[in-house]
Amino acid sequence: VQLQACGGGLVQAGGSLRLSCTVSGSIYTIGAMAWYRQAPGAERDFVARITVSGGTTDYADSVKGRFTISRDHASGTVYLQMSSLKPEDTAVYYCKAENVDTVVVTGKTYWGRGTQVTVSS
Repeated sequence: VQLQACGGGLVQAGGSLRLSCTVSGSIYTIGAMAWYRQAPGAERDFVARITVSGGTTDYADSVKGRFTISRDHASGTVYLQMSSLKPEDTAVYYCKAENVDTVVVTGKTYWGRGTQVTVSS
């Protein structure tokens, strides 16, 4: 199973970016997809999650109303639309596949490699 994240970059405060994460591999099911972020010197923090089957979403308080997570079943891609970006949103953003069943394992978690988001003031 591989997760490929992209879409990061440098943006001014108040701007927008859209991250995408595509999952590939011999997968039966995925329970949920999530985005986390890690700023320099900080722990990796939860940002948003979406269940694959029902599309139920959950957000960190710090991004509610500014970020939107969505998924595209056909392409196996999850998106994070980020608006009204703030300097404190600067971090490496990681996508995560949760509760993944494959031909050899069940209930496993997979992480992508991360994409840098930098918001200038």
